[in-house]
Amino acid sequence: MTSSSSHPTPPVLEEARAILVGVDFGRSAKTGASFDATLDELALLAESAGDTPVARVIARRQAPDAALFVGSGKADEIKLLVQAHQAHTVLFDQAISPAQQRNLERVLGVPVADRTALILEIFAARAKSAEGKMQVELARLQYLATRLVRRWSHLERQSGGIGMRGGPGEAQIELDRRMIDDRIKTIKEKLKKVERQRSTQQRARARNSVFRVSLVGYTNAGKSTLFNALVKARTYAADQLFATLDTTTRSLYLEQAGASVSLSDTVGFIRDLPHKLVVAFRATLQEAADADLLLHVVDAASPVLDEQMLEVERVLDDIGAAAIPQIIVYNKQDMLEEDQRPRELLDWIERPGDGAGAGLRAARVFVSALDGSGLDILREQIVLAMQSESMRSTAALNSVELPPDSGVEFDPEDISAEADPDSAATHPTQA
Repeated sequence: MTSSSSHPTPPVLEEARAILVGVDFGRSAKTGASFDATLDELALLAESAGDTPVARVIARRQAPDAALFVGSGKADEIKLLVQAHQAHTVLFDQAISPAQQRNLERVLGVPVADRTALILEIFAARAKSAEGKMQVELARLQYLATRLVRRWSHLERQSGGIGMRGGPGEAQIELDRRMIDDRIKTIKEKLKKVERQRSTQQRARARNSVFRVSLVGYTNAGKSTLFNALVKARTYAADQLFATLDTTTRSLYLEQAGASVSLSDTVGFIRDLPHKLVVAFRATLQEAADADLLLHVVDAASPVLDEQMLEVERVLDDIGAAAIPQIIVYNKQDMLEEDQRPRELLDWIERPGDGAGAGLRAARVFVSALDGSGLDILREQIVLAMQSESMRSTAALNSVELPPDSGVEFDPEDISAEADPDSAATHPTQA
């Protein structure tokens, strides 16, 4: 018996295959940004956006080609790969201009996107709260506004005048740009209201003397998993980039202090995070800038953790949070081989980078948010940070002058007899 033609078999959706392209301009490039020769992070971004990487292309140039970014020869090579793999899109690890994007699409015959567009797409899919959605929409509109010129075939000039007569009228592109500008203004006004509400809440917490702790770190370092482990929450956590976008705040009770602190989980950072996203998410990132203590969560199993830490420090410097005291949390100890794990779960290191926080000493705690190892030591360090902040506040009220370095980081000699500053942890990345 044949099946009825009125109930056709639903079509099988074909996976979106992507060619990944990275261009190494050397350290002398204007941006000075590091180059990921493996394109592993771009592959993770592509997978997070629903694409399947099928090939990777590395190009080396002294400067970007004005027309095709990678040059005509490399563009032809990419076109052959697109045809061989029947790819649906080409993704670039660096930002490309609107003109370069249009030219590449004409040559390659498939849509082209850069790292910024990819991150914006992921953010748009992951944002859950009304504030998060507005922030992402603002960033996407600002990105789109630069790519309107001759981008789509419908942007022809409209007829003008009464009865469709008269002058050439207003170009559709001008109408589109004005609509985008109006929407951007509307979103900015709404976000200002959200910021005012957030400021009111922060002032209330300050009046109540609530000690504020924020989790920061590179995306997929395990911040949300650690947040859940500390406060017994059920915040969404997954092994993917930007699993959490919206700030979540919970009360964390610390038995050692007999008091609670406010713990916030914030959006993760990433290399070359688009400036528009940093600006759009400033209200969310303000949770970190207004914190009394930052838990800088690091993926201890990452082969590029040093570069990731530097990127986090750079963003913290951008938002004015670099001078806030930190506890550096080396997470994912459970993913390390036995001989790679530290001898002690607590030591002291200097913060990297060249911003306001560079060179400041910070406690480093080795933990596993999954199996719970090291979490008790982390809680103890948070309590000691609270006590240190209380001493500083009391000294300020009494106009007592403290040593210059006591107001920024913690002195290991004042912390605990167990915290030996000379005890060096054995770790594959620590020479």
